[in-house]
Formats: sequence, structure tokens, C-alpha cells
Amino acid sequence: MSAWAVEAEGLTVRFGDFTAVDGASFQVAPGEIFGFLGANGAGKTTTIRALCGLLVPSAGRVVVAGHDAHDGLLPIKRKVGYMSQRFTLYDDMTVSENLAFAAALRKMPRETLLRRTRELFETIGFDQPTKTLVRDLAGGYKQELSLAAAMLHDPEVVFLDEPTAGVSPAARARFWGLIGAIAGSGKTVFVTTHYMDEAEQCGRIALMSSGRLIALDAPNSLKESAFPEPLVELEASPSAAAGWVESLRLDPAVKSLKAHGLRWHASVRDAESLRRLTSSLAPGVTVRAVRPSLEDVFIRLVEAVEK
Repeated sequence: MSAWAVEAEGLTVRFGDFTAVDGASFQVAPGEIFGFLGANGAGKTTTIRALCGLLVPSAGRVVVAGHDAHDGLLPIKRKVGYMSQRFTLYDDMTVSENLAFAAALRKMPRETLLRRTRELFETIGFDQPTKTLVRDLAGGYKQELSLAAAMLHDPEVVFLDEPTAGVSPAARARFWGLIGAIAGSGKTVFVTTHYMDEAEQCGRIALMSSGRLIALDAPNSLKESAFPEPLVELEASPSAAAGWVESLRLDPAVKSLKAHGLRWHASVRDAESLRRLTSSLAPGVTVRAVRPSLEDVFIRLVEAVEK
């Protein structure tokens, strides 16, 4: 048996002449929260679908929960749960009807369905009446019900594709508490997200760009490797002279300068360059040292491979 919950070696998925996933290789440990980041079209969902047994890889090797995709996809499907980025439950059916339908697709006995429903609702804290039509549920409750449906058969690996898209910040925070509880029970969670604060909660993060895996490490390690030089945040008061941003762009000590909301993030070559830059800033411009965010890391690494 493999020590990994998920293994991909040279995973490639093509649709005609288009390569959606290009030779991705990585491993995910049991009980790990593994984050997947990338812009729309980067290949994240296609990768997940291949790992779930929903797509046949064009090349490479996939092993999930000890089952090799080359030996057939059905054993993998039995071991994984998949929550799509699109809401896939039926609005005109009740909570209990949706779960019963999901159970019927997997030929689960009614006794098992009732037991798993009780267990999952207790774990998730889902407290809505089971006779409620799904269309009448708030967004956060819909996401929780989708998670319950994905875990009804007690999978070893749970794939969550942008599970908190479109819900409130409070619902997002609650959902990530559930993700932590799931991983704490020993299950592996593979999650994609566009929210950088969510990505910070992952044990490791893989970054994809144009179908290729361009980085993989723990969040803090990614920050350290992507930004070995000092990073500062600059903010200008209304009285600051015009043109200060352009002068920074032309400064040879500045390696990069990116807008960050109403402020700017600049990386400088070394500590001496930072001292010189700080002393020569235009009046009305303030500067402070900051740690790079995952957004900074993402922009730098993607730009590096696209040059």
C-alpha cells in the first residue's frame, strides 16, 4: 500500500490539440489539507476530475486511496467524495430527498443512509429541517448540505472545488472549520480556492498556471522562496507629489512594484537598497516593511513562468 493518499506522476489531460494539464506530479499525505491555486483556466478542475476518476488521463499515472487509475476508475470513485464548484443538488427537492437520491446512486442501504446522515449533520452542525426545500436554504447551508452529500459514503479523500464561492465571510469561516475537522478525523482534503486567507490554512499549496504545476510547498515556505529580498508597503497621502510611483519604477534598487489595493508593494534588492529608498522617498509617502502575502507570491511566480 502507498504511503500517500493521492499520487500524480506526469499527469496529462488533453482535449484534442489543447493540453489542459501538462505533466503534473505531486503527492498528498493522508489527513493533509492540500490547497490548489490558479487563475480560471489554469487546469485545477480538470486535475481534480482526473483524480476523482471522472476523466481518463491522456498520459501519466494516478493513484488515489491505493487504487491505480490504470486498473479501472470505479475503485477510485468509491473512495473519493467530490464537491463541485457548481451547486449540483436539486433545488426543487427537500434536504432528505437530495441525500436519499445521492445514496441511491451509490446503492447505499437505507439504514446506512440514516446513520450517515445523523453522523454528518452532527459533525457539520446542520440544523435545518430535513423537509426544507433546498431552494429555501441560505447559501452557507447549501454548501454544508453539498459537503454532506459528498461525504455520505464515508470517502477517504474529499475533493472540494471552490467550496465557498459566493457565500458570506461568516459562512466561509464556518466551512473552513469543518474542513479542519474533516482532516482531523484522518481524511485527506484536496481543495481549490480563490481566497488567499483560505489558502493560508492549507498544509501545502500547489500553484498551477496554464496547465503546469509551477510551485508546491507550505504557505510560509513559498513566501520565503519567492521573496528572499525585503518587501515594503508604500502609501501616499493626498499631499504627495505626483509621479512618485513612476520614479520608483525607474529606481534600479526596486526589483518589482505592484499595486496592492490603495497601496503599493515594492521588493528591493537588499537591506542597503532599502535604507537608501526609505531616505529618498518623496514627502507624503510612507513606507513599512511587510511580509509577502500569498497574492504577492502568486503574482510573482505566474509572471516568472509567463515571461
